[in-house]
Amino acid sequence: MPVIILRRVISTIPVMAVVALFVFSLLYIAPGDPAAVIAGDQASPEDVEKIRQGLGLDRPYLVRFFEWALQILRGDLGTSIFTNLPVTTMIGQRVEPTLSLMAVTLVIAVVVAVPMGVVAAWKADSWIDRAAMAFAVLGFSTPVFVVGYLVAYVFALKLGWFPVQGYKPFAAGVGPWLHSLILPSVTLALVYIALIARITRAAMLDVLSQDYIRTAKAKGVGQRNILFVHGLKNAAVPIVTVIGIGVALLIGGAVVTESVFAIPGLGRLIVDAILRRDYPVIQGVVLLFSFVYVLVNLGVDVVYTIVDPRIRY
Repeated sequence: MPVIILRRVISTIPVMAVVALFVFSLLYIAPGDPAAVIAGDQASPEDVEKIRQGLGLDRPYLVRFFEWALQILRGDLGTSIFTNLPVTTMIGQRVEPTLSLMAVTLVIAVVVAVPMGVVAAWKADSWIDRAAMAFAVLGFSTPVFVVGYLVAYVFALKLGWFPVQGYKPFAAGVGPWLHSLILPSVTLALVYIALIARITRAAMLDVLSQDYIRTAKAKGVGQRNILFVHGLKNAAVPIVTVIGIGVALLIGGAVVTESVFAIPGLGRLIVDAILRRDYPVIQGVVLLFSFVYVLVNLGVDVVYTIVDPRIRY
């Protein structure tokens, strides 16, 4: 098993190398010129070219990529073109709101979705099952920004229960911190709940049809133990897997959610950087998101390997 885990860890290295190449290449061919943005509309072509030379944007593609890759290996994500701050510093200033949003969203999604999927499988083909799956389809089909504007209108503007926008840091207290995250977390959790609930239902239906479940019922084991001890335990592998895969939804949804609720996190940071063509910031944040996604999936693979001893690759 340690050899298998080591192989999984080593396999992430070429994945991150490809991701780094893709991120750099995508911005290299993307339209827009940060030098022109910095120079302004009234600047002459000569002024723009001088700024390009000062930023190093006139150098060959491969030279720029290898210099950037060496910086990454040293832990240096570069310096913002517009603020002259290190990208790592800017990320450090914005990482708490995003991590808080993702953590609260994950807790809400798991607490709601797993019991929903278990109950839907237990009451298969009943109105409860159909209602749960209809909710899942609705959650999967509705864009995050639509849900965000709707809950903000109802629960913030009309009822006044939560703030419309903004973020309270954890240092201000658990209560204010959580109060500022409820609406954006519920908004972001909806699509995640839909995904986990559907997978949980499918996994539980497969487990509940097994012979050992019928044997447990014949022995008089209680329904709660059958569902949550015998059933959910053996259906946990695909559920844990989809929770890890769903981190991509959290990362992508965080960008939209932070924009809707004006949360000063990494999502807002990358949106602002894209609008200003701040290449180092875009590259740094996207690379960080990619690294987190790869790391989470590596963790899921390791858990899968430990839980299921049949894996030998």
